Amino acid sequence: MDLVIRGARVVDGTGGPSYRADVGVHEGRVAAIGRLGAGRETLDAHGLALAPGFVDMHAHSDLALLRDPDHGAKVAQGVTLEVLGQDGLSYAPVDDRSRAEVRAAIAGWNGPGDDVDFDWHDVGGYLDRLDRGVAVNAAYLVPQGTVRATVLGWDDRPATPAELDRMRALVADGLAQGAVGMSSGLTYTPGMYASGAELAELCAVVASYGGYYCPHHRSYGRGALAAYAEMVELARGAGCALHLAHATMNFDENEGRAGELLGLLDAALADGCDITLDSYPYTAGCTTLVALLPSRANAGGPEAVLARLADDAEAERIRYALEVEGADGCHGVPVDWSTIEVSGVGDPAFDAYVGTRLTGWDAARRLLLGDRLRPTILQHVGHEGNVRAIMRHPAHTGGSDGILRGAKPHPRAYGTFPHYLGHYVRELGVLTLEECVAHLAGRPAARLRLPDRGLVRVGYRADLVLFDPDTVAAGSTYARPRVLPKGIPHVLIDGRFVMRDGRRTDVLAGRSVRRTPYSGR
Repeated sequence: MDLVIRGARVVDGTGGPSYRADVGVHEGRVAAIGRLGAGRETLDAHGLALAPGFVDMHAHSDLALLRDPDHGAKVAQGVTLEVLGQDGLSYAPVDDRSRAEVRAAIAGWNGPGDDVDFDWHDVGGYLDRLDRGVAVNAAYLVPQGTVRATVLGWDDRPATPAELDRMRALVADGLAQGAVGMSSGLTYTPGMYASGAELAELCAVVASYGGYYCPHHRSYGRGALAAYAEMVELARGAGCALHLAHATMNFDENEGRAGELLGLLDAALADGCDITLDSYPYTAGCTTLVALLPSRANAGGPEAVLARLADDAEAERIRYALEVEGADGCHGVPVDWSTIEVSGVGDPAFDAYVGTRLTGWDAARRLLLGDRLRPTILQHVGHEGNVRAIMRHPAHTGGSDGILRGAKPHPRAYGTFPHYLGHYVRELGVLTLEECVAHLAGRPAARLRLPDRGLVRVGYRADLVLFDPDTVAAGSTYARPRVLPKGIPHVLIDGRFVMRDGRRTDVLAGRSVRRTPYSGR
């Protein structure tokens, strides 16, 4: 054996009882489990739990992986695989025009990208770029909004038959090149302009490749249940597997209503639908400030938005939609500015806003114009009872939705996985340790159709995390969001230490994880 991990409490990712054993690693895979002799190297793991590496089912590290070889925010949590291309907006497939537009539109998520060499256009090119070596493994979803931007631009109109054919072809190409499915951001432009019929056509392509559809659906506030139901029926009609992104029930009207969502999903599961979901263990959400605006204000792309904000009459119409009507970008709920905390800006001239709550539309408008749509925000609109109920569901997986940019990011970017293990397992007992690891590793790998990841099992890749169940905890808080977790001393990818004795090594063992060929096509 290259490495023998001795005396660990093995929590194998199946949800079954944990057990004490030695685990042997050879040539990047788990080679033996039991009572083992010495290896070329031996690690004493008495007092530690050994689990499969955690899978972040909703990550926004699309550029962070390329610019930051350390990527400690995720590595230190025990994350060994991230799923990128989320919320319908990312950097492939693009042409030169749409890439520039997407870069501007999601600069609040990922930064402007001036420090990244964009030497790809298609999904395969992006995955090849990851294969040069990154901090953790990464899978990719074809972003439906980016596809629409590339074919139609940012206009709010139906696709012509020829445009729909081109979108189908781009989605098929991305899946053939290794994407695991398709994402949408149906409160973000331009993806939100797609009708249900248009989405169904694209989902049929996804189903033919054995991928899954991952929508940020049309509302998490007013009309949330109807929005979830729309996605269930869409996937059912297309015969497509469905994974619901950051499945929450937010805003005052949804307090205590998680049971209604779970009942909807249970009925669909009983009817044979293939459904999973992810969530983060926090009550606040995080997005860009511009995302709150009504969709009509976002038509035409970032420069058109800035022009509308600069026009007093247009700005007043936007204010009325936000504060009185309830804009679709704010999930149909009139905005409560006291819940909006600025988490990051692009221009240091606006640093004074970071960590403050917005006082109203005038302040929001000044910030959007001055910082050219780049501010990110925390939106304090969640409910703890809903968070706990949803994480218990047997179709649930963990996803951080972590945005790594900004002076004061959401603590979920640095703390999601240890927060599950420390707070919700050890302190509250909402999940057992075995159940939680299944939610964070085994079940996500099954959704991704990965034949050799997600479990501690002989022959599986040695993507492993060792943590102390008695001390593991998130260090990050809303006040100090960039503090690394404690109680996770070792993380391995392909049998190589990327964290050792609580320190990040210089190993870049991460590569692209491409869609497993599907015999049903």
